[in-house]
Amino acid sequence: MPKHQSKIEKLIAEHCPKGVEFKKLGEVCEIADNKRKPVASSLRVAGKIPYYGANNIQDYVEGFTHEGDYVLIAEDGSASLENYSIQFASGKFWANNHVHVVRGCNELNNKFLFHYLRSMNFVPYLTGGTRAKLTKGKMLEIKIPIPPLDIQQEVAKILNTFTKLEAELEAELEARKKQYEHYRSELLTFKDGTERERVRWAALSEIGKVSMCKRIFKNQTSATGDIPFYKIGTFGKEPDAFISQEIFDEYRKKYSFPKKGDVLISASGTIGRMVIYDGKPAYFQDSNIIWIDNDESKVLNKFLYYLYAIVKWQTEGGTIKRLYNDNLKKIKIPVPSLDEQKRVVSVLDKFDALVNDISIGLPAELSARRSQYEYYRGKLLTFNEYVPA
Repeated sequence: MPKHQSKIEKLIAEHCPKGVEFKKLGEVCEIADNKRKPVASSLRVAGKIPYYGANNIQDYVEGFTHEGDYVLIAEDGSASLENYSIQFASGKFWANNHVHVVRGCNELNNKFLFHYLRSMNFVPYLTGGTRAKLTKGKMLEIKIPIPPLDIQQEVAKILNTFTKLEAELEAELEARKKQYEHYRSELLTFKDGTERERVRWAALSEIGKVSMCKRIFKNQTSATGDIPFYKIGTFGKEPDAFISQEIFDEYRKKYSFPKKGDVLISASGTIGRMVIYDGKPAYFQDSNIIWIDNDESKVLNKFLYYLYAIVKWQTEGGTIKRLYNDNLKKIKIPVPSLDEQKRVVSVLDKFDALVNDISIGLPAELSARRSQYEYYRGKLLTFNEYVPA
């Protein structure tokens, strides 16, 4: 048994062998929602004070609405009901109207409150369907365990160690990502003057044909089925529609279909998202998901993949941007020798794996630390409820 867990269990056996009392947040917290103040992005004055929204720091501004240590609970807009957004703010900060601002009073340790809220299921307290909302009234009804303060402090101390390490790894990973982006830009910038930089510049229309899958109509899809059908909203994620094996076999033989390794690009909404086609049975929405059908004896797929990450896409449209074929065809890219392409790809593959591959490097270590934190959080924050006779 880990030493810290044993220590907590000894404290519980000594101070609360019959369990701990559970109380509502409204009974044990100071609620500072009245100080919240939203400011439109166009009206914010740039500064050094963090401006918090429902899920993260959105900006840095002048002035502040709160000062001290507070727990910020998302009021709405949470990306995941299973992992509801809980933040810890310290010092001076600005809170908008999409977070509840609370802190423990007297019998409740603030960091204990923070860790406990990160572990709980908020779904029963939410309203609003797809756009989840935690009203102030519902928040005040949330019940949490209130063990003796020395137990709370010990639990918080242990879990703080994990979150501190996690924060350090996140900072290091962010630094490596910036380093990766710097080297990617350096390696893919070609100018006149050296042997390496004597490259041919070509429009994408010269590299290959702009291609897309044959159109699939809604009545040809279903919620379950044989072959995943990726739309622009599920591109690079989990599919929510499928087509039959028969349609898939017919269309991939008769019409354009990507080869394994081709770089698929989103041409609507968030322009330039990329997925390297892995060759597994799948189908892709026409016109919204496209690729260049290039000849790898001239331009490597992986070289294109890294170039696409720094290309300035020429888009059109209002609220929903589009990358039209004519604009795509005109984009010019550098085409060095195949040997130089391979060298660039080899270097960038190593960087990419270091910052993005969840099975190795920093992402793997960060994932392991998060899992460790969640495991011990579950162990240390599980209390029997004491109900007076």
